[in-house]
Order: sequence, then C-alpha cells, then structure tokens
Amino acid sequence: MDEPILFQRDDAVVTVTLNRPERRNACDLAMWRRLGEVMDELRGDDRLRCVVIRGAGGEAFGAGADIAEFQQTRYSADQAREYNRQMTPALHGLRDCPHPVIALIEGACMGGGLEIAMFCDLRIAGQGARFGIPVKRLGHILALPELEELVDLVGRANALELLLEGRIWTADEAYVKGLATRVVADAEVEQEAYGTAKRIAEGAPIAARGHKVFARRVKDPAPLTAEELDEPFRACDTEDYKEGIRAFLAKAKPRFKGR
Repeated sequence: MDEPILFQRDDAVVTVTLNRPERRNACDLAMWRRLGEVMDELRGDDRLRCVVIRGAGGEAFGAGADIAEFQQTRYSADQAREYNRQMTPALHGLRDCPHPVIALIEGACMGGGLEIAMFCDLRIAGQGARFGIPVKRLGHILALPELEELVDLVGRANALELLLEGRIWTADEAYVKGLATRVVADAEVEQEAYGTAKRIAEGAPIAARGHKVFARRVKDPAPLTAEELDEPFRACDTEDYKEGIRAFLAKAKPRFKGR
C-alpha cells in the first residue's frame, strides 16, 4: 500500500506530498492522520527552514475530502465529530508549524484540499489552478475554525460566495480576492514555489518563526503582553542578528544558524 503522505528533504527545505493521485489527492482519514503526524514530526526539526506542501501527479493539489468513505466514517453527528477530531491535527499542524509553510497549488484545490492550503502561510498557484468549497452539495456546514480561517483570508462576502453558491474560482480570481498569494504560469509554479522556499531558507530562521507567530497574534484582540512586546528586541541578542549585521557591512552572504 502506498504511503498517503510522502516527505523529502532537500537541505533546509522539506516537501510534503499528498499522495493519492488516483483520487486526485482527495483526503481520506488515513491521509488526514498521517499529515498530522508528519507535521508534528517536522515542528521539532531545528535544521528545517521551510516546508512545501503539494499534491502528487501534478493534476490536483487536493480534490477535497474523500466522500466515497463518508457513509462509513462521517454519516452522523457523532461520526462527524470523530472525523474532525482526527482531521484537526493536520490543519493545526500546518498553522502552528514554527517553520513557514508554502502550498504549491496545481489544478484542483477543493474542499479539504483548500482547507489544507488555507492553513499554509503562502499559496503559490499555477494559472490553471481552481479553488472552491462546494459543500452546499452535501448539506454540510464548514467547521467553524476552518470558516474563521477562510473569512480571515477572503472576507465574509467572498467566503459566502464560495459556500452559498458553490462557485469555483480561477487562480486569478483567487488572487484578487486574497486566497492565492501569487499566480504564475503552470509551467513555472514549481520553480516559483521552490524559489520562494529558498529565499525563506536563506533568511534568519528565528526572524522567520517570529514573524509567522506574530502575524497571527496581532490579529487577536487580547492585549499584547509585556513579554510579547519585548520579543522582537530580544532577537537582537541572538547570534543570527550579529551575523546579519556583520554580513551586511562586509557585503557578504550571512550564515545563519538559528541561534
């Protein structure tokens, strides 16, 4: 049996691949569970600088959850709660991963596949990518944490357009409405995503992790604590900060160590 999730390291960048190309990478429970496990494994890897997540086969990032198994796994409220319990660690693993996460999006990015992409930090799409959450066809209500993430990205009216009408957005429309970070020609999307990962990996990892955490934290209405307000200044005590200043003055490439 093929592994539902593949991952491959290239120096400081890891690629995580949704691996069900025969089902257009639709997520079944085994895939959700394994994605959560993989993201938990990667979060503690201090050598890592960036994660790229993509779909196998090049024709779809992810066509959604695998509805073919729903009569066995998600056919009642109790089953839906249990399904969500097993699905949530994958989505939160992407959100809470200390390393920046890029979604490399080719083809269909629908339903559960779009939910995966939403919880990534950047979404780089090919021109032929398509985006949607047509749950109206199932009589299903999007779980509230996922709805919150969608509304945060695209706004209430655009989120309802996807959910109420079941519209499918082109890549350009997704970009205009804030869902896609960048859109390039299909033949260039892999190069662009990995070029982005390389640029991230060349930066100071402490700064990258701090920006990822605080870009989300500053949206929280709870007042920032004194410790949180002080954290950016404490970064100036790190070896990486000293190295960055040294390299800038020497007109050299910095050698960051994450310390």
